[in-house]
Amino acid sequence: MKTVDLSVNIGKLKLNNPILLASGTVGYGNEISDFIDLNILGGIITKSISLKPRKGNKPQRIVETSSGMLNAIGLANVGLEEFINEKVPFLAKYNVPIICNIAASSIEEYVECVKVLNDEETIKAFEINVSCPNVKDGGLQFGNNLSMVGKITEQVRSATNKTIIMKLSPNVSYIAEFAKVCKENGADAVSAINTLVGTAFNINTRKPKLSNIFGGLSGPAIKPIALAKVLEIHRNVDIPIIGVGGIMNWQDVIEFMIAGASAIQIGTLNFIDPTASLSILKGLNDYCIERNIESISQLTGSYILE
Repeated sequence: MKTVDLSVNIGKLKLNNPILLASGTVGYGNEISDFIDLNILGGIITKSISLKPRKGNKPQRIVETSSGMLNAIGLANVGLEEFINEKVPFLAKYNVPIICNIAASSIEEYVECVKVLNDEETIKAFEINVSCPNVKDGGLQFGNNLSMVGKITEQVRSATNKTIIMKLSPNVSYIAEFAKVCKENGADAVSAINTLVGTAFNINTRKPKLSNIFGGLSGPAIKPIALAKVLEIHRNVDIPIIGVGGIMNWQDVIEFMIAGASAIQIGTLNFIDPTASLSILKGLNDYCIERNIESISQLTGSYILE
């Protein structure tokens, strides 16, 4: 049987295939390991880690919406020490690249987290979250500030030689400007996009359904926006892009790659079908075979706009 090269490169990071599990949707990997062999994946992006444990926002923290969901978890996590002592040993059992998502309330906290984790061999790359829409400290205060994103990128770059991926907010006018400043300050790649700001109300109580009032909208509802942002970055900045937002099947993956993504992240879909990566990988392989595409990386930025 003819085989297709599904491997892709993100900076110095080589992935066996373009399928990454998005931060915050599979915990630290163990939550999904009973459903799927993690070794088949291109990589796993951990739940956001901060220097100290965070309780996150109080319930209600998740609300279903039309073609998507709102979450206001608030970056709840076990903190750096417990992550290293309890979560990393589990992840080390798998032969799959682990990308650690870092969240922080200050530039110093980002740098400290990266410095500490830089010595962990299991961690192959860092995804720097400067764009969470449902926390009061950091989050969009950073992600919507061009200068701050540049400073964070520069400082994190100085703390590690490992691959740095900046996770960008869609809640800006021109996302390519942010991708450009990330590249100029040493980022290897960008993830596009994080969730969109949204809210929902209970019509009987007239109160917000989320205790935080606002949350991050994900799922199929945001896919056209995510695609447009990926295309905008690809047309203006020469930097690898990891596409995120509403990917529900292999056709969506192909579409993101055509728009300019080198790899993609599966997020909301993990809650619906934690085994979805299996069928997606088969679909990608079959698509390439049918079209005599030897390497899936040939699809990246293959759009025809005329």
